Amino acid sequence: MEETLKRVFAALDDGKTMRLVAQRAVRIAHDEGAALRLGHIVDALPTDASVANHAALSDSVRRRLCADLADVLALARASERIPSVEVCVAAGPVKQTLTSRLILPWDPDTVVCGSRGLSKLGYAVTGSVSAHLVRTLRCDVLVVR
Repeated sequence: MEETLKRVFAALDDGKTMRLVAQRAVRIAHDEGAALRLGHIVDALPTDASVANHAALSDSVRRRLCADLADVLALARASERIPSVEVCVAAGPVKQTLTSRLILPWDPDTVVCGSRGLSKLGYAVTGSVSAHLVRTLRCDVLVVR
């Protein structure tokens, strides 16, 4: 017998697949009766700005994401099957901050992310966030193309 999911995390990259990732995560959360967290990382190094600037930047990006995804979030919040919906934004190195500050503490059963399609050079230099999540997380990871 398959276990019901309790928490679904959507990793939003602000790219072409962001809306699709959010929609897929909402559908999974609705179907499973799971809580939903959508998260985004503002790529920043600790030396880029002060902690106060990171907080202000994260809050500004969070408001923009909520506006850009207002219709998707409204559907999620209207679903009686989704017990909670939250949007979290943090600043820092993308892979480390995403996993250590947003995903792991929340302990999701499934993570939904996008495939950004980096060039071969970009992938060689920075690597793929979706590949990082697939390699490092113990939960299921769904990569939306």
